[in-house]
Amino acid sequence: MDALGHVNNAVYQNYLEQAAIEHSEHLGLTLDLYRELGGVFVMRRVEIDYLRPSVAGDTLEVTTWLREIRGTRAYRRYEIRKQSEDDLLVTAEALWVWVEAKNMRPRPIPSVLLEKFLTK
Repeated sequence: MDALGHVNNAVYQNYLEQAAIEHSEHLGLTLDLYRELGGVFVMRRVEIDYLRPSVAGDTLEVTTWLREIRGTRAYRRYEIRKQSEDDLLVTAEALWVWVEAKNMRPRPIPSVLLEKFLTK
């Protein structure tokens, strides 16, 4: 919480990262699979619009989807709301890059990942 009793803005980035992980896992794209493929997605850039605050006790719902995925890059959109409410608290877009785990250099996203992300 910040000094005003709101969820601190920096905390939202953690929510975005966790939503991306859960989305991938839902598609069967686990960290173990990423290790087998020798790579991992890393967040290169994030843009967050804070529209309304949330406070302790709020249950939040995070929605994420891929806007575009090609080459080494995946652009992921996000929306955060209070559960069962329509008003947006946060919108965001993050650029995720597939990198080789041993040297952290960008590599083309493996086809097995593209197939899973593009068919769901």
